[in-house]
Amino acid sequence: MENINEERVCLCALNRIFGFEPKVGAGLVELFGGASEVFRQTGKDISDALGAYSRIRYASEISMSAYDSSAMELERLEAEGCRFIGMGEPGYPRMLLECDDPPLGLYYKGSLPPENVFNKRPQIAVIGTRSMSYYGRDWCSTIVEALSKARVKPLIVSGLALGIDVTAHKAALECGLPTVAVMPTGIDGVYPSANRNVAERISTTDGCALLTDYTPGTGAVRINFLRRNRIIAGMSAATILVESKIKGGGMMTARLAYSYDRDVHALPGRVDDPLSQGCNLLIKENLASPIGDLADLVEGLGLGSSDIRLKDDFKEALDRSYSDLPEGSREELMKVAMTVKGHRGISVDELCSRLGWNFSKVSRTVTTLECDGFISVDLLQHCHPLAAKL
Repeated sequence: MENINEERVCLCALNRIFGFEPKVGAGLVELFGGASEVFRQTGKDISDALGAYSRIRYASEISMSAYDSSAMELERLEAEGCRFIGMGEPGYPRMLLECDDPPLGLYYKGSLPPENVFNKRPQIAVIGTRSMSYYGRDWCSTIVEALSKARVKPLIVSGLALGIDVTAHKAALECGLPTVAVMPTGIDGVYPSANRNVAERISTTDGCALLTDYTPGTGAVRINFLRRNRIIAGMSAATILVESKIKGGGMMTARLAYSYDRDVHALPGRVDDPLSQGCNLLIKENLASPIGDLADLVEGLGLGSSDIRLKDDFKEALDRSYSDLPEGSREELMKVAMTVKGHRGISVDELCSRLGWNFSKVSRTVTTLECDGFISVDLLQHCHPLAAKL
């Protein structure tokens, strides 16, 4: 076995043993001059080196049996189109190495070698709550679209979770941006299963990949998510929190990113909206910059100057779109649109009552505005204004 492969196998074995304490494993690698050298030490050498961490299980687990198991695992993964990237190898995300707790290695699945995916362009995390609102969904897509129009195209990083995460992945794929999903499971699993098709699309699209530090066969349990989140935060130059409650995975990831001295940006929301309270809190604590003008966001992320901006005024956008209509029809559309803008989540029935119109007239006007991209209507017939188009 070539020396580089031996080192990779040893890193894989150590990652299995010290997955939740990567600093300890990395300390052994540094002390003995390489992962393969760790496996050449006696049990006493390992125990002496671990000191306070000198538990019998650690000393006994660093064995040729562990080496052989990892060697067979990597051989099997390669046959399945996956691979393991050891710390320090080409393709290992460089920014992770700047953190104090980088994983000893990462399992990877993509159509291109990892060295052609990572470290070639800025890596930007776009994350948020699973229970996103229409406001969050629309702004997530709008933000990713803005990033796709930047002079320097970034790699979008997220966690493949329901809500904001998968919306960010889908938006990136639709806009032609590469995206990486960091998973809380083994590389052979997908959580949640509802996103299996998205995961398959990511793993087969050039420049995109699935990534995890969990060994094959690992399922999604609560403790796994924080360990996953620190990879998202650590490998990204900046983190964008689109929507989050005060407590949640998105908040933990954003705070981790700040602790790693990364830029954090948050989308402000209504003060009475629980799904925006996390973002608003980070902004209040000066841990995150508020997202306003999209051109400023793109430039602030170091993606080059841009003339991207929000339309100056919702009403002006409506005027431009419906300028050719008869005055009466234009006024009706404007009245409904502005009412929805001022009363986010208003139902069609409430619009009828507020405007004094019959259901048929309101429904027809709402349908026109929805088809033209000014509002969205959910399954409960509640109307939501959409973010201004770029």
